[in-house]
Amino acid sequence: MIMKKLMIGCLGLALALSSCVSQKKYAELEDKQRETQDLLNSATVKLNTCLEEKATADARMKTLEEENAFLKANNQELINNMGNLTTLTAKGADNLEKSLESLQEKDLTIRKLQNAVTRRDSVNLALVQSLKGVLGNLDDEDIEISVEKGVVFISISDKLLFRSGSYNVTNAAKQVLGKVAQVVNNKPDFEFMVEGHTDNVPYRSGVLLDNWDLSVKRATSVVRILQNDFGVDPARMTAAGRSYYIPLMSNDTAANRAKNRRTRIVVLPKLDQFYSMIEEGMKDPEINR
Repeated sequence: MIMKKLMIGCLGLALALSSCVSQKKYAELEDKQRETQDLLNSATVKLNTCLEEKATADARMKTLEEENAFLKANNQELINNMGNLTTLTAKGADNLEKSLESLQEKDLTIRKLQNAVTRRDSVNLALVQSLKGVLGNLDDEDIEISVEKGVVFISISDKLLFRSGSYNVTNAAKQVLGKVAQVVNNKPDFEFMVEGHTDNVPYRSGVLLDNWDLSVKRATSVVRILQNDFGVDPARMTAAGRSYYIPLMSNDTAANRAKNRRTRIVVLPKLDQFYSMIEEGMKDPEINR
């Protein structure tokens, strides 16, 4: 009986000890499980964080790739534009050079023409001075010398040249024409035209029907005197009648009509002489520099 109780006690003790050991291991396992769960939770958080960062990085990468593609396209466009600009710049430079050459040529031509005009004006000035030198002692109202647009004009009143209604040159007028002839004979490069002008008073006498006829006859009378009496080359002269259609002033008074009755000698250089002046100007080293 005692033995039986002893065995039962030993068995109970063993069970008790076995129960204590199992509870300890269980507690340890629970601790392990909690640690493992904590590690798993931490790993899950980190994984989610990594996944978010990867998604952000992927989005950024896509954006950068798109920007890179855009920049490449723009860069190619800029290269193409630079090529076009280089072509345009080369053409522009060529056009500019041609324009400058054209302007230089035009400027040279203008300077040559100006030089020719200056030479012509110098010749005209010398002619005027010569005329005034030989005619300076005459009444200014009877003879006038002027220059207009590069042409020398000698205007002689009819009261000095002709009697009223006549086209015959007076002896006193021949003296004046002789002095004019002296100057023009010394200027063989000039041509001149003798113009007859009348007032508006109707005229008819013999074969002369009107002021046209009278103005022409007065011009031819002067030309014949210059040719026959003073040896002026007839090839250099032209006789013209202008009637009363180019008056100096209105024909409303006797004084004004007297001024309109006149003979005008128009002296001008020959065209080939003027062209020669231009050609000489073109050879001038001062102009061609």
